[in-house]
Amino acid sequence: MFGLGYNVILVATGAGLLGLAAGGIGAFLFLRKRSLVSDAISHATLPGVALAFLVMVALGGDGRNLIGLMGGAALSSLAGLVIVHWLDRRTRLGEDAAIGAVLSVFFGFGIVLLTVIQTIGAGRQAGLESFLLGSTAGMLRSDAIIIAVGGALALAACALLRRPMTLVSFDPEYAATQGMRPARIDMAMMALALAVTVVGLKVVGLILIVALLILSPVAARFWTERSEVVALLAGLIGGVSGAAGAVISSLAPDLPTGPIIVLVAAAIFAVSLVLAPQRGVLAGVIAQFQFRRRVHRRQGLLAVAQGQPIYEPYTQRLLRQEGLIRRDGVATSDGQAAAERAALDERRWHMLRGLPEAAPMAARYDGLTPIETVLTADQIADLDRRLTAEGAA
Repeated sequence: MFGLGYNVILVATGAGLLGLAAGGIGAFLFLRKRSLVSDAISHATLPGVALAFLVMVALGGDGRNLIGLMGGAALSSLAGLVIVHWLDRRTRLGEDAAIGAVLSVFFGFGIVLLTVIQTIGAGRQAGLESFLLGSTAGMLRSDAIIIAVGGALALAACALLRRPMTLVSFDPEYAATQGMRPARIDMAMMALALAVTVVGLKVVGLILIVALLILSPVAARFWTERSEVVALLAGLIGGVSGAAGAVISSLAPDLPTGPIIVLVAAAIFAVSLVLAPQRGVLAGVIAQFQFRRRVHRRQGLLAVAQGQPIYEPYTQRLLRQEGLIRRDGVATSDGQAAAERAALDERRWHMLRGLPEAAPMAARYDGLTPIETVLTADQIADLDRRLTAEGAA
């Protein structure tokens, strides 16, 4: 496959499934506005990894057993998650302060344990520092299978819980009236984030797994307004980032896999930020330009209709480009007709805004929207009769 070799395909498949799970689960954290909880979870894994290594070595086993290390990471991050929850509910600390306290204390404790491990004979070759930024260079087939299966199971659980998680993300009070328990759904969401974090330690490391959980859904959010599509796109972006990053890092052996995966996700985020059709920066610039153009055109035509001179250079240039005025500022026949239509539209809006029964429709007035897009032909004809009667009076 692709001429990259068996090991590369194995790692890319595992990283792709991990990214798919991280993106999908991270989308619900993002919608719930709790993305930073994943930061506390990831940093809280480090002391668990170190303690699990010490326990396995003390029992005479292989301290580098991936399942054992992942088990220790899971228990440690679960403890961190419980402490964050307790601090948020039982003290005056906000969730952000609780997250900062937990991640700094747990991470500092983990670094101390890693330093202690390096002083013992069995620890010098442990390679536990690879769990900080990830490493796939020494990944075995069994490791890749564990990562792939863990990511797939987390993704399957996310798919099963997508409806209650979506409902709690947007309206926890309504979810409670439907018999759901928002607190339990929140904990299930956090548990899935914990699972993805633990599974991703070997590939991207505890520091960078947060990027997959956050960057993928943030990038997806630029492309759609629908929550289910956000989750699907986030999973797709995460999967592409994981697989592509693994392949790219294999092409240059000196490039670390985890950071490359994150950089691919960051590149997709940057493209989404700029090029997304409705929420992107470029779309915003174009919309602002079009709005400015509509405002100047409308005001220029109203000035022509009222026989007033146009002083704004941009308005003059715009109307000349459309053939509505000559270089001396005098309106052409097309310009005079357009000005009369703009003035009639403005009078119709003025009449409509004075009718109490038409308040809902009049509320749509913005000075730019043609009234024909709001009212039917019969309603416009009625306004014209009112205008004629008003003029006769």
